[in-house]
Amino acid sequence: MANNGFSTWWLSLAFYGLSLGLLMVALQFSRLRVFLFGASENWYTGAIAILFAGVGIWAGLTWNKRVRLESKVASPLTSRSTLMQQLGITPREFEVLEHMAKGLSNQEIAQSLFVSLNTVKTHLSNLFSKLGVQRRTQAIKKAKDLGILP
Repeated sequence: MANNGFSTWWLSLAFYGLSLGLLMVALQFSRLRVFLFGASENWYTGAIAILFAGVGIWAGLTWNKRVRLESKVASPLTSRSTLMQQLGITPREFEVLEHMAKGLSNQEIAQSLFVSLNTVKTHLSNLFSKLGVQRRTQAIKKAKDLGILP
């Protein structure tokens, strides 16, 4: 997931650099146009300034959106209980997640928590759905990445 954000950042940087390069070409073209046709340089300078401002605003909004998204998901200051509330994980589901991270089977989790095997399976199904994963190993990895599990 971090790799995807990194590649998006490089793509944004490349697009911004390409845009600035094209705008510099446009600026040079405007100088040539002023020289050839005698048009007012102020008009071309204003147009180029507006284009630079537009690209800068776009880059700022893109960067800000990415930073807000990353801080919402993986802020080191966000407490475990806050993350669990945001994801909708109940305390009992968290207990099942902890036991699963210890390597216990469904039957062992059921015996440890004094619940039925079907209850454990229901909690696991809910956890997988809330974490957006398909398997136990994915759930444990995602919970660790989010900071829910140590």
